[in-house]
Amino acid sequence: MSNDQDHDQNQDHGPDHGQNQDRTAESAGDPVVVVGAGPCGLVIACELLRLGVPTRLLEADSEPHTGSRAVLLWPPTLDVLDGLGMLDDAQARGVRPAALAYHMPDGKTLRVALGKANEPLVLPQQETTQLLLGVLEKLGGRVEYGVRVTDVSTADDTVTLATEGPDGATETITAPWLIGADGVGSTVRQKLGIPFEGGSVPMTFVLAEGEVTGDFGRDAVQYFLGHKGAVLLSPLPGGLVRISGPVAPDMPMTREAVQQMLDERAPAGLRYVSATSIDSFTSQERIARTLRSGRAFLAGDAAHVHSVVGGQGLNLGIQDGRNLAWKLAGVIQGTLSPAVLDSYTIERRAVAEQVVQTTGRMIRQAAAGPFASRVRNGVWALMQATGTLRRWYAPMLAGRLTRYPDVLFGAPAPKPPRGLPAPGTRTPAWVPAAGPGQEGFRLLTLGPGDAAALRPAAERLAAAHPDVLTYGHVSHRRTGWLLLRPDGFVAASGKDAPQLAAIEGPLARIVAGR
Repeated sequence: MSNDQDHDQNQDHGPDHGQNQDRTAESAGDPVVVVGAGPCGLVIACELLRLGVPTRLLEADSEPHTGSRAVLLWPPTLDVLDGLGMLDDAQARGVRPAALAYHMPDGKTLRVALGKANEPLVLPQQETTQLLLGVLEKLGGRVEYGVRVTDVSTADDTVTLATEGPDGATETITAPWLIGADGVGSTVRQKLGIPFEGGSVPMTFVLAEGEVTGDFGRDAVQYFLGHKGAVLLSPLPGGLVRISGPVAPDMPMTREAVQQMLDERAPAGLRYVSATSIDSFTSQERIARTLRSGRAFLAGDAAHVHSVVGGQGLNLGIQDGRNLAWKLAGVIQGTLSPAVLDSYTIERRAVAEQVVQTTGRMIRQAAAGPFASRVRNGVWALMQATGTLRRWYAPMLAGRLTRYPDVLFGAPAPKPPRGLPAPGTRTPAWVPAAGPGQEGFRLLTLGPGDAAALRPAAERLAAAHPDVLTYGHVSHRRTGWLLLRPDGFVAASGKDAPQLAAIEGPLARIVAGR
């Protein structure tokens, strides 16, 4: 079971096994088997079903975990939820902090206004899971609870799983594709023999939730960076508050101990008057050596794990799912070449490495000693004065600065013209969202007019690949073109028709049958 996974309360979704009977299932109707029904596995299953790929979803636990757990959903994840038609419901259940506030021991406060583009949604993980389960059901999917994977083997064109159901019956499942989203202790990863490289972070953190009274801004996530240690207070739905910070490993998990931490590190007058949960946790920093073994893939905590500071983990796993689903669906449906799958490990490992490095620095800063904390506070004050917190820090946390290596087309693209996004960067916010029938690549010409000089080449390219590419024009002060991927990233960009014609060959290499 993943440490970030929740599950539906219903336990009657499993297959109808006879008691102590063995059966072998050739999953011809379900070309993809997903192991792990936490948010990451659910998003993958929903995305595949939305794209028309039958999917079987297995979960070892018999019922969902409760509790808020991962609560920060950053904008790129909200884009995924929007694509699944559940964003409005998610926003109705969550809260939107408008800023991050860093309180220094000298009384100064550095307030980082996030703005609409970088504003997260705070939503308890069990709520996210319940909404995803509703989407799954609408798409015709279901979770098979209490089904534990005991072995995995791969062949050239199939993957075979040995499983044990809730009644002890065993089943052998053979399918063309497997995705392991079964958490940090992933059975799929272990059975595939993929090393999980890295180590533990030697720090203990408390995670407490409940009602807090007193005077502090509830419109922002509050960080109090005192000489005696740091503590975070984050608003939760229903007027509750999350309290977190580094503590001694032997700190008792009691309301009184959490109150003492508030007394030492937070402003006077804050009272932790009722506790809904109090727990401690430690972190690891690990990344699987590869995220693919033949026809089996890893996603979410099965592929990478890191410090929880910054609330990146759930978002990282969901973005794994978004990256993999469109590629795998295209291969299964015959519109994309299997070569497109070669980019999955390279792209997602690169992002995981970025997140591990960033969150590692953040957690060590949060637990800094007196001298190091003074240095940290001085650096943060300088970043505030120069505008770096607003221009770089907030977009970094929001996932806006995530960048893929330029490997999708098998060769680096030409350097983009000034003012246009580079390959591997996120699609700019000024680009209109994809509409119905635009599930594949989108080719957009740009310019103040109708892009007459670019239109013929763009229309020819779209006509050559009607199953994977649509064409449109966006009014823009600069003249040029963008080739956008289905997952919200830029595949290529340029300024003229010859550069546009040059992407025909690279695009053809990932289109099936070309």
